[in-house]
Amino acid sequence: MFSTIWHTFFFDPIYNGLIFFIDTVPGGDVGVAIILTTIVVKTILLPLSIKASKTQKVIREIDPKIKQIKEDIKDPQKQAQAIMDLYKESGINPFASILLMFIQIPIIIALYFSVYSGGGVPLPGINTELLYSFVPSPETITMLFLGFLDIAQKSLPLAVLAGIAQFVHGHLSFPKLPPRDPNKAPSMKDDFGRNMQMQMKYVMPILIAIVAYSISAAIALYFIVSSLTAIAQELLLKRHK
Repeated sequence: MFSTIWHTFFFDPIYNGLIFFIDTVPGGDVGVAIILTTIVVKTILLPLSIKASKTQKVIREIDPKIKQIKEDIKDPQKQAQAIMDLYKESGINPFASILLMFIQIPIIIALYFSVYSGGGVPLPGINTELLYSFVPSPETITMLFLGFLDIAQKSLPLAVLAGIAQFVHGHLSFPKLPPRDPNKAPSMKDDFGRNMQMQMKYVMPILIAIVAYSISAAIALYFIVSSLTAIAQELLLKRHK
């Protein structure tokens, strides 16, 4: 069951998309093929990504109402139900962002194995048994991205770029934290929320850079393109809000 889901929805589509673009791009550049594959993946996930961004925007807008509910209703169960009712009235699903994140995890894993395993034949080899009937086997394959960076190895510059791109995305996604009210004692919930936002803005880029460097240049490329497309999406949403 798991193997069928893995191959049908994740590994085989990613592997075939990667091979298709390797055959399409000049010189069979695997790095360029990874970029194009990532763009296709992000395009497919675009409706969910836009929904997640809009959800975050609405949550920020109704945050005063959520705080009021927490002040008025002390019973945890009734409080949670009231907040969920508010989400429903606002037409949002608070779990949209979490769903988007969890969907991308197997995609990243599939991309990694497509490059370094290929179902038993790592690139530059091709496992023709996994290819769809309309995907040709490339005649030329190069692991040197743009002719000088070995995509099969770790890359510190790409890892740093992945972290920077994630930082810019986080800066656009999260609003500026309001100053603390000196006349009001900070609550544990407020401190937790501020700490979570600070971690997402400053710790996450560092984590992304570390993961990108630890795994491979291929995954670093995925993170870079993913963040760049997310940045473009945020800018478009802000322009048309």
